[in-house]
Amino acid sequence: MKKITLLVLVIFAGLINSIQAQYVVDFKHTADVYYNAKDYYSAAQYYNKALGTFKVKPEQILPYAIANAAPPSGKFKDYQQVVSRLAESYRLYHDFGNAETWYSQVVGFNNPQYIQAKYWYGVCLRANGKYEEALKQFNEFKSSYTGADELSTRVPLEIANCEFALSEASKQPRYTIAKLSGNVNEGGANYAPVVMGPNTLMFTSSRAETPSLPAKQPAEKKKDKKGTPYVNDLYTASGTGSDFSSSQKLNIPAAKGYDQGVSSISPDGNSMYMTRWSVKDGVKQAAIYLSTKQNGSWTEPQKMGSNINMDGYNSMQPYITADGRYLLFASNRPGGMGKYDIWYCVMNSNAPGNARNMGTTINTKDEEQAPFYDAEKNVLVFSSDGRVGLGGLDFFQSEGDFGSWSTPVNMGKPLNSPKDDIYYTAMDNAHPFAEGFISSDRESVCCLEVFSIKRVRKMASGLIVDCDTRQPLAGATITLLDTVRQKTLSKITLDATGRYSFEVDPQRYYKIIAEKENYFTKSLYFKSDELTRVDSLDNPTLCLKHYEVEKPIVLNNIYYDFGKATLRPESKIVLDTVVDMLNDNPKLMIEMSAHTDSVGSDKFNLKLSQARAQSCVDYLISRGVSSQRLIAKGYGKSRPIAPNSQPNHKDNPEGRQKNRRTEFKVLRKQMPVLTNNTSENQSSQ
Repeated sequence: MKKITLLVLVIFAGLINSIQAQYVVDFKHTADVYYNAKDYYSAAQYYNKALGTFKVKPEQILPYAIANAAPPSGKFKDYQQVVSRLAESYRLYHDFGNAETWYSQVVGFNNPQYIQAKYWYGVCLRANGKYEEALKQFNEFKSSYTGADELSTRVPLEIANCEFALSEASKQPRYTIAKLSGNVNEGGANYAPVVMGPNTLMFTSSRAETPSLPAKQPAEKKKDKKGTPYVNDLYTASGTGSDFSSSQKLNIPAAKGYDQGVSSISPDGNSMYMTRWSVKDGVKQAAIYLSTKQNGSWTEPQKMGSNINMDGYNSMQPYITADGRYLLFASNRPGGMGKYDIWYCVMNSNAPGNARNMGTTINTKDEEQAPFYDAEKNVLVFSSDGRVGLGGLDFFQSEGDFGSWSTPVNMGKPLNSPKDDIYYTAMDNAHPFAEGFISSDRESVCCLEVFSIKRVRKMASGLIVDCDTRQPLAGATITLLDTVRQKTLSKITLDATGRYSFEVDPQRYYKIIAEKENYFTKSLYFKSDELTRVDSLDNPTLCLKHYEVEKPIVLNNIYYDFGKATLRPESKIVLDTVVDMLNDNPKLMIEMSAHTDSVGSDKFNLKLSQARAQSCVDYLISRGVSSQRLIAKGYGKSRPIAPNSQPNHKDNPEGRQKNRRTEFKVLRKQMPVLTNNTSENQSSQ
């Protein structure tokens, strides 16, 4: 597991340290020995001592060197090598702060031997959250580096990471995050939290089992990277929120020479899937084991079969879904996309079937690890460093059902950081993305630590009323949709208050649909930008218009040129509201009708009104409304709604104005299905 286990110290490391402290004066040689043995922490200590053997003036240290300045006393190439090795030792030990300091000198050497230093300098800057400076280094590296290797392949991703991080800087965080207080994060690395039950957290820790420490290894450094007494095992703690204490080792048998942890418990609480691993000759060997609870105690874990663990390859980080149907895990077995991939098995009577790769939608040529799956909402969460993110391992989520998956989306700050973020778990299965825990090394030089997370609670609310009475519209159904994912999130029926309220995420695009029987459905689109400033957003009041089938509704302010059927510009504004109504009510068919006053012959008025009704229909069609949903009907002067003349037979201008009207009425609530023998005109009669 990345950042969890490295090489065990050689048996006599402590003895060598004490002897060298007394007799060794060739610090560089000693540092090289540790460096080649991949004990980067010890190597860094001795490279620091070696630097003290060079007499270097400030102006001689690049990148601040003055051209043609005299080199430091001693061999300058040895000095450069020590600085380079010191930078790399800190980086490989994940102390990016110190690594950044020394890489800044290495890149200034302008020595072709250290041409890759600019890339690693950028990595350190990025890991320290200095994205603009990192971007500069990556771009310079890309333009000057001619090698064809993993660095040249990965630098475009690192550039994209920096650009993404800069673009995310102004976004409102969706979660709050807090490092666990209490004693969970005391000593060693602490990671892979699992909720065992009410107020009980299980996690993996490499805390020391004895008070002894390697020479030159202060306790606050939490050196889990190398050697005993820092051995990974399972622990439990009790607490709530972000405060967990009373940490104690879980009573489960351990195997000598192996670390164990990173577990998942079956829904019935009686099976535990866990990882055991060792490191031999610099090669990690990891496998998934199963322990069962018998008489209240966990049995000796047994290595699972070849469908999970393939000889010569690693399987780790098991996760059993809450419904018990799938076992997910990470593995570098053949058939994957790259390094570690996410795999899964279908569980049959608690026995896993053959392992299946999640596919290219989820997996990349780089690392995918630590799966979490919410079976109710069909959302997968995992960590990856092969996608654009903030840097290191980032959390991504994808929707799917093991048949197909949506494109993974970066879960953003603060769940993700410039460093490694891994092992997402929910507080409870009923609300998998409301509260939970993650592991991250964002606040540590060396090690993962456990953090609690809580989604920022934002509310969007509003009022639905009747357009005519302006009274709250009880019984209306309100639906909340995510317009980007095209997914229904929630649906409620209004009470007598007519008010709705939904919990939403900041900076998301939403659609509210309000509907009720015999009312025109209406939609409201909004982006929760305002939620960046306040915790709630009160949307404008929506009114729903009541209708009856075959009952005309007058459209006010529809005007035509005198004696013609040409629509005036102001009429199109009114017709646009009909377009919106039809878009919100896609199953309705309507008749657009036009009427005239009594001036002129019946034939003329009938022809004029038909042409005007058709003008309205033609405009609606031009706005994208299907012609199958529209009928144009001119009634001439046959259906007045006001007298055209007064009782004394004088002209009644007000009455004639009311009669010169445009209306629409609902013909059907459901569009008819056309057959080969049914014409469009026949179907709309």
